[in-house]
Amino acid sequence: MNIFFVSLGCDKNLVDSEMMITSLRKNGFVLTDDIEDADVIVVNTCCFIGDAKEESINTLIEMGGYKEGRCKLLVAAGCLAQRYHNEIKEDIPEVDLIVGTMGYEDLSEKINEALGGKGVLESLKDIDYLPTPLTDRDSMSGGYYAYLKIAEGCDKCCTYCVIPKVRGHYRSVPMDNLIAQAKHLVANGAKELILVAQETTIYGEKSLPKLLEELSKIDELKWIRILYCYPEEITDELISAIKNLPKVCHYLDMPIQHGSDDVLRRMGRLTNREQKTVAKLREEIPDIALRTTLITGFPGETEDDFEQVKEFVKKMEFDRLGVFTYSREEDTPAAEMDGQIDEEVKEARRDEIMQIQQDIAFDKRYVFIQSDYNLDSGDFVKVEVTRSDEYDLIAEIIE
Repeated sequence: MNIFFVSLGCDKNLVDSEMMITSLRKNGFVLTDDIEDADVIVVNTCCFIGDAKEESINTLIEMGGYKEGRCKLLVAAGCLAQRYHNEIKEDIPEVDLIVGTMGYEDLSEKINEALGGKGVLESLKDIDYLPTPLTDRDSMSGGYYAYLKIAEGCDKCCTYCVIPKVRGHYRSVPMDNLIAQAKHLVANGAKELILVAQETTIYGEKSLPKLLEELSKIDELKWIRILYCYPEEITDELISAIKNLPKVCHYLDMPIQHGSDDVLRRMGRLTNREQKTVAKLREEIPDIALRTTLITGFPGETEDDFEQVKEFVKKMEFDRLGVFTYSREEDTPAAEMDGQIDEEVKEARRDEIMQIQQDIAFDKRYVFIQSDYNLDSGDFVKVEVTRSDEYDLIAEIIE
């Protein structure tokens, strides 16, 4: 039978989608990129913030329209399916099978069961269950790079976040499984592995440096990139590993979320605006590129708080920065806080921060390669910067 797959949300969700697709292929299903030829449509949903929730709902409704043709079964999987399974059954009758965040192991069996039955079938395992990741997972990310999800769930319980309610407590994937996954992905063309989790820094009770060391032993692997490092958990040992292991990119994504200590405290974050970790990283690894995310319009965010954020962004000069407006999520402490802020104010503050960051980004020049060679994404070459224009550096390949 032909399966059409839609993967929404973050890169961690993408890994789950790859696990589902690999499992389905191994059980005789055929992946199709033509929705008109699909016997089964699977939507791996997201519900992290309001916009993601709306996109997932709209996608399920849109996919439901194809049941008027060849499609026999519509599957809602992932975070929205886990959190709102009762609402999906009631409000989106086109959905035939609801699969939670930990349910990909028996997806083929559940699809076959749903095809032969009537009514809506559910597969909702305990959110603290950890499926055994497939070591022969197919990558959907484009060939030269692949994601490696090293842990599931989160224990931080930030006051604005629903992840612990849909993904459970923090559980690390066994290292031998990750190494086997990595070897398979590299053997199938991946040159860069991007390590992801809700938080990567506490993997295996602070075993991330050891994991980086073991991954670095894979011969054909060129780069290892680390995302989602909480600054308060970055140890000297991790900094040393990034600094001294040649395959580990001098790049970190650190979700800091705000520049006011008062707001950080209400968010439940375990850091402050001084960000001594940033200073230490730049001292130890001068060429490191740092990315972060910020939230504007958190409940109770005053004009003074916002001014502190602006000063923080100017001072830190992050290489990359993303800004999100606060999303009021039900069943989170922040949703019940006083001082909820109008959307217009949230968006205006977001735009102002992004303008400041744009000015900073102009000083962080990109490198463009000038060459007669036919280079493809994923090729590794040595270059020498030979000149610059207003915003970019121009380099030539060194023979």
